[in-house]
Amino acid sequence: MDSSAPPSPTAATVADPLADQPIERVSRDGIEYVLLGTAHVSRASVAAVEALLARETFDAVAVELCENRARAMRDPAAFAQMDLFQVIRQGKAGMVAASLALSAFQRRLAEQFGIEPGAEMKAAMQGADQRGLPTWLVDRDVGVTLKRTWRSVGFKDRLGILAGLVGGLFERDGIAEGDIEKLKQGDLLEGAFREFAEESQSLYTALIGERDAYMAARLREEAARAPTVRRVLVVLGAGHLAGLRRHLAEGEAADLAALSAVPPAARWPKWLALGLVLAIFAAIAVMFRRDASLGAAALRDWILFTGGLSALAAILARAHPLSVLTAFVAGPLKPIRPPGLSSGVCAALAEAWLRKPRIADFERLRDDLVDWRGWWRNRVAQTLLVFVLVNLGTIAGEYIAGFRILKALF
Repeated sequence: MDSSAPPSPTAATVADPLADQPIERVSRDGIEYVLLGTAHVSRASVAAVEALLARETFDAVAVELCENRARAMRDPAAFAQMDLFQVIRQGKAGMVAASLALSAFQRRLAEQFGIEPGAEMKAAMQGADQRGLPTWLVDRDVGVTLKRTWRSVGFKDRLGILAGLVGGLFERDGIAEGDIEKLKQGDLLEGAFREFAEESQSLYTALIGERDAYMAARLREEAARAPTVRRVLVVLGAGHLAGLRRHLAEGEAADLAALSAVPPAARWPKWLALGLVLAIFAAIAVMFRRDASLGAAALRDWILFTGGLSALAAILARAHPLSVLTAFVAGPLKPIRPPGLSSGVCAALAEAWLRKPRIADFERLRDDLVDWRGWWRNRVAQTLLVFVLVNLGTIAGEYIAGFRILKALF
């Protein structure tokens, strides 16, 4: 026998998938919760989930997912059922675009290492199904989290959120697999906005702290409904590990209704915008009384800047020529447009009608957005892009036109 040959693998030499994995155990109300912290795009996290399910006995499995995300994970074709017209009409296009931007960031990291985004969550759900165990979906809906975050922070933090979303789209540098494991120190949402969350307590609270409290309360709620459950495996992003352990071990459960409520939008931006438009048109009226040609020039500036920048934004989104024309016409009509019918809504509805998204566009939506150019290639994403850019173009046009008109008046 050749003594120089390498030894055959044994249990001692094969790496333990649970070695160095962040695992916490906490008991509450007679139930032991085994908390496994994961990175959402990590092979090691998938192996850790499978190993825990194989080695220990559990009565239920809880995952850091809401119903919508779990349904999308179990049924990748779920996006094909989205009613794009309804999304636009209900003013949800911006929120859907933000969610897709976050998903694209995660998917790009996952594809770099050949693993499906959220594979460890899927492994946990499949493991529960195979063992006949109930699956508890304990995270707050991502749309509620984004809305609460947006409405609970100031202007500076909102710029940070937008910068994080846009930066995630254009980030092309590869990431070492060792760095992927470092994501276990954070959360997917926090990862996209880490630089800003570290400097803003309100941003961190909305993205991370509130969800820690929410998931702890949901675990206790599910446990109260299942008196025979004694051990629960909880699979969640490791950035939530310390907070969830603390909320389970200490104090009363958080108020789920309060944490699920979306704060009303601040009224002052709408009043400011309305005041600006009224001031502009009052100025135009005064200028017409002074000199008809002066008033006509002011009205021309309003039409050209609001309509022109709206149309330019539609062109940047590569919209259909008739959608560009719709943006140009809708932009200056803000004073008489019905509430909720923004220029972006008008242009996006025209785009969706003229370039009807195909089933293939819905099916490829998540894959296309891995590359930022997919926002222009996929008809669903392009329609959402038309909505966002045209609204931004109209706002820019209103302020530029207003400055010129008020300056000319005085």
